[in-house]
Amino acid sequence: MADIVKMTGLRIAPAIAALLAAGVACAHDPVVEEGRALVELNCSRCHAVGVRDASPHDQAPPFRTLSQRYPLDALEEAFASGHITSAHPDMPDFVARPDQVEAILAYIGSIQED
Repeated sequence: MADIVKMTGLRIAPAIAALLAAGVACAHDPVVEEGRALVELNCSRCHAVGVRDASPHDQAPPFRTLSQRYPLDALEEAFASGHITSAHPDMPDFVARPDQVEAILAYIGSIQED
């Protein structure tokens, strides 16, 4: 029995290592990190931009839940056209370059809840 457990563990270990490496690679993706920096600078005044924080503004949805409200490709179109609109009046106008839009969406995509 111990041999079976040992063999199973040996087969599972590479899969676990691959999953952990993928997570580390994603966490250090420079595009994702640039997006994180951009949303922290421009959006965190109102929105929760992390994986656990609460939004400081009660009408600003946490970024980790945006895909539950909108398809992320629709957000790309809105960012690209400069038409990020909001139900709350405190939302500032926000215009981003295409590379910034890509980075912001990469970050937002990386933190989505299921």
